[in-house]
Amino acid sequence: MSKTSPARTSSRSRSLKYILMLGALAALPAVTTDMYLPALPEVASDLATTTTAAQFTLSGTLLGTAVGQLVIGPLSDRFGRRLPLLIGISMHVVTSLLCAIAPNIGLLIGLRIMQGFFNAAASVVAIAVIRDRFTGSDAARLLSRLMLMIGLAPLLAPTLGQAVAGIWAWRAVFYALALIGVILVVIVWRWMPETLPPERRLAKAKKGTPKSGKPGGYRILLRDRRFLAFAVIPGLSMGIIMSYVVGSPFVMQEEYGLSPATFALVFAINGVAMVVSSQVNASLLNRFPSAGILRIAAPVLLLLALILPVIIATGIGGVVGLVAGLWVTLGMLGFIFSNATSLALDGYGHMAGTAAALLGCLQVGLAGLISPLVGVFGGSALSMAGVIIGCALMINLVLATTPAYRRGGRRLGAAPQPDGIGTPDQA
Repeated sequence: MSKTSPARTSSRSRSLKYILMLGALAALPAVTTDMYLPALPEVASDLATTTTAAQFTLSGTLLGTAVGQLVIGPLSDRFGRRLPLLIGISMHVVTSLLCAIAPNIGLLIGLRIMQGFFNAAASVVAIAVIRDRFTGSDAARLLSRLMLMIGLAPLLAPTLGQAVAGIWAWRAVFYALALIGVILVVIVWRWMPETLPPERRLAKAKKGTPKSGKPGGYRILLRDRRFLAFAVIPGLSMGIIMSYVVGSPFVMQEEYGLSPATFALVFAINGVAMVVSSQVNASLLNRFPSAGILRIAAPVLLLLALILPVIIATGIGGVVGLVAGLWVTLGMLGFIFSNATSLALDGYGHMAGTAAALLGCLQVGLAGLISPLVGVFGGSALSMAGVIIGCALMINLVLATTPAYRRGGRRLGAAPQPDGIGTPDQA
């Protein structure tokens, strides 16, 4: 390639477009969930159902996403990335249109589960594509860039959903989601190359085993303590995020008396913390390894989380003090999420779809199990802080008890595969 300035500019432009495309794909499940949030009360009223039933249309979507990732990930390892992705997003369009005309809550819940199942293809393939092309700090750097778009989804999607539902009612939200899906299908069809060539694809499994004769993909991953350790960490991080998402509306509006508009502003400010820190992390990866950053970020996260109950109990700074404490605490997740994810995927280039699927399932599953604890423990600010502290403590315990972590930061990205299967790909 020419080394002229125009060529370098063109290369940077293509890289930016590539990141934007993968970011849009990775954010689709979050957009599908968050864009629908403002319409929940209207759904319950229009379909003559309970608030609990209406809320289950959200839980059902998360359940579908978790299961969908486990199914679609291995399929992408066998058939390549483009085909499962195109089918998944196309079915997202179909289910979105069906949701828009659902006559009752039971059918809507079922369709939302299917919607989550199919749009899981977007997030799984986005992560797998990164692992197909990059490893180590390069993968972590790109994941950090993706966090910019993923982080914007919960900030912008509810506002967009409120605008759409406010003008055309809640069913229009699903027409908008269908339109987003159509746009993504066109983008993938025209501009996304296949990153998993036929010679690197897994052959059809026989009795749960790939062509190598070794145990099937998920059995390999579940037997790898190193992978599980780094895979659990993003799930615990997502547990912190969802505990904040679940608890903050009640804490900020009922305990601290913020208006809905002011709370929306606070929610956006705290969301920016994760976006900013993920971009700082991407810059730090030019000089430091992923594991080195993770070593420092995890204990700092715990320290900052421990300060939260002190702020709440003493009332230091009032709501401003709490927002500041949450801002720095949530911001540390930008240094943890992408680094742990890239370390988990290192060495699994031959089954990146399966590995990304299990990672995604753990994230959704752990977040779904952890976030309700805020309500179980009372739904107060102290309850929310307690759950955040528990997750931060578990992140540190996982790192401290993992032999691969204790061996040193620079060697983590080159850990051998379990049972001698494969070696880490080179970027």
